[in-house]
Amino acid sequence: MLSTNVRRTVHNVALVPRNLGVAFLLLYRKVISPIYGDVCRYYPTCSAYGLEAVQVYGLVRGGWMALRRITRCHPWAKPDFDHVPEPKRPYALRRTKLGFVVSDLQAKG
Repeated sequence: MLSTNVRRTVHNVALVPRNLGVAFLLLYRKVISPIYGDVCRYYPTCSAYGLEAVQVYGLVRGGWMALRRITRCHPWAKPDFDHVPEPKRPYALRRTKLGFVVSDLQAKG
C-alpha cells in the first residue's frame, strides 16, 4: 500500500490537466471577459460556471458542461439562475485561494 504522501502526490499530478483548464479560465476572466462587459444571460456568468464546472468535475466533463452552457447563452435566452450541480459523491479535493484544485487526501487514523 502506498503512503498517504505518495498517494497525495500522484493525485496532485493527475490534477494537472484540470488546473491547466482552471488557469486558462482564470486568464480569460481577468483579460478577455472585461472587454465584453456584462453580457451573459445567466447567473453565474458562463465563465464563472465553466470555472466551477472544471474545478469540480475536471477538464473533460466540466469542459463539456461549460460548452453546453455557452451554447444555451444567446440573446433570446430567458435570463435564469443556473448553477453547477453538486457532485453525487464528494471528491477529495480542495480549492486554493487562487482557484486551483489540489488533493485533500488525509492520513487514515
